[in-house]
Amino acid sequence: MSTKREQYTAGMKTRLDELNKDIDALEAKAADAHHDVKEMYKAELKKVRHQSKVSMEKFDEMKIAGEESWDKMVAEMEKLQGAFVHSFNYFKTQIK
Repeated sequence: MSTKREQYTAGMKTRLDELNKDIDALEAKAADAHHDVKEMYKAELKKVRHQSKVSMEKFDEMKIAGEESWDKMVAEMEKLQGAFVHSFNYFKTQIK
């Protein structure tokens, strides 16, 4: 049976992977955008990709964190994942 830590880690990995797939799909849609909005999309996409990178780096740190820092790492991961979701949702609203 999985531990709570393993379940959390697997769930977070799934959520991050799904967000990254959704970003790829929006990036393809943005590539087909009209020239006058394409640059705005590129700027927003850069922010979202940065959030993804930061979230994945923190996720990697969290996976190897010791028990003494686990709760702190989970709190930080939740905060980063929330910012990533917020950035993604904003970008999604900009794609027409």
